Amino acid sequence: MRKWKGLLFCLPVMWVAAYGQSSYIRGQVLDQSNQPLLGVEIYIPSTQQFIHTGSTGTFGFQTPYSSDSVNFTLEGYTPLHIRLAGNRFSTVVMKILPNEAQARRPKLLSLVGKQSYDQRRSLWSGGETYANQVENDPILADRYPGTGFALNIDKASYSNIRRFIHLQMRVPPDAVRIEELLNYFNFDYTPPAPPGLFSIQSQVTDCPWNAVKKLLILHICGKKLNLDKMPPSNFVFLLDASGSMDMPNKLPLIKAAFRSLTNNLRDIDTVSIVMYGGTVAPVLTGVPGTARQKILDAIDGLEANGDTPGAAGILLAYTVAMQHFIRGGNNRVILATDGDFNVGQTGEKELEDLISRQRNTGIYLTCLGVGMGNYKDSKLEALAKRGNGNFSYLDNTQEAEKVLVKELSQNLYTVARDVYASVEFNKDLVKDYRLVGFENRKDAVMDSTSEIDGGEVGSGFSMMAMFEVEGRGDLAAQGPPLAGLRLTYRLPDDSVLRSAVYPCASNYRTLDSLDKAYSFAAAVALYGLILRESKYVPGASFTDVLFLANKGLDPQNFLETDFVQQVEKTIKVYGVKHKRKGED
Repeated sequence: MRKWKGLLFCLPVMWVAAYGQSSYIRGQVLDQSNQPLLGVEIYIPSTQQFIHTGSTGTFGFQTPYSSDSVNFTLEGYTPLHIRLAGNRFSTVVMKILPNEAQARRPKLLSLVGKQSYDQRRSLWSGGETYANQVENDPILADRYPGTGFALNIDKASYSNIRRFIHLQMRVPPDAVRIEELLNYFNFDYTPPAPPGLFSIQSQVTDCPWNAVKKLLILHICGKKLNLDKMPPSNFVFLLDASGSMDMPNKLPLIKAAFRSLTNNLRDIDTVSIVMYGGTVAPVLTGVPGTARQKILDAIDGLEANGDTPGAAGILLAYTVAMQHFIRGGNNRVILATDGDFNVGQTGEKELEDLISRQRNTGIYLTCLGVGMGNYKDSKLEALAKRGNGNFSYLDNTQEAEKVLVKELSQNLYTVARDVYASVEFNKDLVKDYRLVGFENRKDAVMDSTSEIDGGEVGSGFSMMAMFEVEGRGDLAAQGPPLAGLRLTYRLPDDSVLRSAVYPCASNYRTLDSLDKAYSFAAAVALYGLILRESKYVPGASFTDVLFLANKGLDPQNFLETDFVQQVEKTIKVYGVKHKRKGED
């Protein structure tokens, strides 16, 4: 009996000895270049606790032991399982995976064989900046039968062009991205057959600007999600309230846009607001969608003042997004700015690296550009692509309503990421081909190690892509498929690479017998080519665009009738016979 009592007495003593040495383990997680890593998932097996690193890569947790085993994981990095001592500051270095290191190099929008480029500097229009693009050349199919391009839902170029024309100004050629002009219209949406994620169609027709060529038009649509059945969203509004935003088409426009978005939130959604202007501060954090008035009051209370510490604002926004991260939910930072960062990290390369370190956190980035004069289009375009996101330009309140209300699910809810189209031409039928639009930035073309970075596709999105094609014979004749299309993608919440395959039939139809959506899309592409001062449309004019657009016009479609009016205004700005630079 005494033995039993002694054992009972010893058990509490042993428990105290084991757990009495509790400690606080803290530290910082860095990458191999000593840059802090945000959003690293840290798992402590002894307490079954999950935490994440903050914006400076730091972490801390209580443990009942003097040292403890800790697991560190972040997509794109080699996982770590190490033991850390308590009551001291530890530095943890995570090594980037080889394929992720390659992913951080300059990105191509398309892969079109060997490209040439001119020596123009990055274009400035007043204080505005646009990335210098390299126009795609014709590619010989027997040498390079395969090509590809990244899908995205960006539309900023169209509304920015509209702003120039409205002000009766000529458009900087590098402000024209033809794929974004086509994206703007969401042509003839065709839902995929269940359980598919995409519907794919193709059409061969005459090329309106080159009688020798044909057009191969690809029409790809993404699945439309039922918003009522979607998991909750974690939105962080990152709003530029610096002194440069003190203009009617800047901060007041942003406030109107986010008021509209707030009024369309679901009760299950969560909203945080981070502002930067002179300082960087969270205005609201983790407010439920039911508290709409509180969110609206916070938006209305913003005033433009101070310098523009945009990089610090981005870091804080991602930190707040991680604090309220919803597993399996829609986590997104929505940045609204003119892009004119002037404090801290301000260069495009620095900001791209900053965003690249956040892209594996599971948080998407939407960029909304505003303003004129100091608008940094090239910077916002690069941030959106690096941040697994999309990019729009708001030139008026109607556009804000279109982006954040009418097309809310398309722009803020992703159905697939890393989406990339590979096209393999039948070299027995095709002599050469040229991809229209999807032009690469010159810095990506000059880097021989660059590869294509797939884009984000939103709910219910419809896009068109076009190739000018020259046949070895008559491409109007029926025959075997002209090309094969493979669409590769990942679902938003997993890393498995999936694909869909589609044969591009030899299904030639004349322009006059073409479905109106295809005819109108060809007009939009021609409009962009002329504004872009393309060498491949030497005899085309805006009058040709107007004629082609009217043939395909749906009078009930406001966007299409508005485009026709825009072309008419463009003729007044450029003149009926517009010539490219250098032409007599």
